[in-house]
Amino acid sequence: MEMLTKADKAKLEEQLAAMVAAERNLIDRIAEARAHGDLRENAEYHAAREEKALNDSKIRALRDRLSVAQVVDDAELPSDMVFLGAMIEVRDEDHGRIERLRIVASLSDDDPDGHREVTGTSPMGEALMKVRIGETVRVDLPKGVRRLTVVSIVSG
Repeated sequence: MEMLTKADKAKLEEQLAAMVAAERNLIDRIAEARAHGDLRENAEYHAAREEKALNDSKIRALRDRLSVAQVVDDAELPSDMVFLGAMIEVRDEDHGRIERLRIVASLSDDDPDGHREVTGTSPMGEALMKVRIGETVRVDLPKGVRRLTVVSIVSG
């Protein structure tokens, strides 16, 4: 089961609606290309069919994802604990650097403004989930071990 914030779920639902809306256009393109004749050498027809198949696959994946997702109600969460959707500041105990992270369900296509996105299912996301302000966690990463202390929760 995947946990999503209300905003993440709304974004996924918008993507699904856009893909479903594009379906009619893709069907029309296939019909128009089919009308050009010989399908064996009709590149337009094959390209439109491939695009439709890809769109159909993405629609199925989004519907499956939304059907099993659980929406996290941030009103019920403690204000001093890291949960999905939280913007936090962590201090790397080995280097003393402070970094701003947002714990997300899935990485967005947007360019994060002043922070780095970390999925809740990544090693860092899993280690930070349910940690309170002031607590230090050990994160086993491919590049080595990091010790991170949650300095503050900026928003959530």
